[in-house]
Amino acid sequence: MNQAPDRSSQTCINADVAIVGGGMVGMTLACALGGSGLEVVVIDPLAVDAEQRRQQVEASAQQGFDPRVSALSLASEQILRNLGAWTRMAELGTSPYQRMQVWDGEGTAEIGFSAAEQHLAHLGHIVENRVTLVGLHQALTAHANIRWLGGVTLQQLSEPEAEGSESWRQLQLSDGQQIKARLVVAADGARSPTRRLAGLPLSEWDYQHHAIVTTVTTEQPHQATAWQRFTEDGPLALLPLPGTGYQSSIVWSTSPDHAAELMALSTDNFAAALGQAFESRLGEITAVDRRFIFPLVQRHAKKYVASSLALVGDAAHTIHPLAGQGVNLGLLDAVTLAEELLSSHKLGLPLGEERRLRRYQRRRQGENLLMMGLMAGFRHLYGDVPPGLYWLRNIGMQQVAKTAVLKRRLVRHALGLEGDLPLLARADSAAFARISSSGG
Repeated sequence: MNQAPDRSSQTCINADVAIVGGGMVGMTLACALGGSGLEVVVIDPLAVDAEQRRQQVEASAQQGFDPRVSALSLASEQILRNLGAWTRMAELGTSPYQRMQVWDGEGTAEIGFSAAEQHLAHLGHIVENRVTLVGLHQALTAHANIRWLGGVTLQQLSEPEAEGSESWRQLQLSDGQQIKARLVVAADGARSPTRRLAGLPLSEWDYQHHAIVTTVTTEQPHQATAWQRFTEDGPLALLPLPGTGYQSSIVWSTSPDHAAELMALSTDNFAAALGQAFESRLGEITAVDRRFIFPLVQRHAKKYVASSLALVGDAAHTIHPLAGQGVNLGLLDAVTLAEELLSSHKLGLPLGEERRLRRYQRRRQGENLLMMGLMAGFRHLYGDVPPGLYWLRNIGMQQVAKTAVLKRRLVRHALGLEGDLPLLARADSAAFARISSSGG
């Protein structure tokens, strides 16, 4: 059922849930609804099935790492394990990190976090996005109630139409197909066409930062450590990649003018500038892959839900990559929404009823706003600070380093070990399995 349908003979599809967007968040939601008895359709602009995606990743791996990586928290790892995606991801390559080292480049303060301090095997994993997608796509194919439509995009979205106790929305796809769904979920990214078509309001704030991402090779091994230095212009992160131990993914957030200057440098000069900014913690930068640049904008939908509509992931919110929390927040959105939908399904309640969907909004909106506020605070604290005030933020970092309880709380929150965790993000997901199977 998860294979592309014969479009010559099928013009309309009835679905319980139509997920627009086949990225990590969209497929996580689909997999979380797998085996539930709900008819789920995933609309993906990429025309590749699970096997083709795996083959592409294995072939491209010979050419190096994808610059698009995510720092997956322990909560995200647990979600992906519970959904059956992690085994294939581990086969293709994940990089656990045991330590995180953060320091202020304009001062003397430094703070370290270790898995051993938290009595954990690791703090998280650095994983190429394409690897996560392979694992999720394979997991998706195991569920007969999920249909994947590849190579199509959403063109039109109707207003909700009442039909008995239920409401529906009609979706018009780029290939002429139509979908009638009890619930439409926008999982189609920061510039979500679905959100725009639904008319949900959005707040935007330009961070006045651009991010440069690439893969680098260092003279010394990365030591299974995520490194982050706060520079005068913004944070610089080196994230450990699997393999030899000498390759890392970098995310260098800086002012637009400085970013443009860095992008204009030759590879050798960029490597030298990067090494200097990183204070040569891992020796010289011996190789640099192709560089990519993108602007950083904070976005937040004022509403996550409407009648027969919900937003998840970047369609609902985007955040500064400072702490690598973007995808983790999105995965928590997905499984929290799944949890609420399965509860409604078990009780025989309408899936698209806005009053019920607000339960999902209440659970996730506050958590996301809290993280966005923290990142905005860090952005200002480590932005353009007068030199005479460097001492103040140094004292703050030193205090955190010395206060074991505060340090532990910060780490546990970042790892997704505290807060209103959905069942799939917990080590024991038996309760979720019972909810999921209730629909047949």
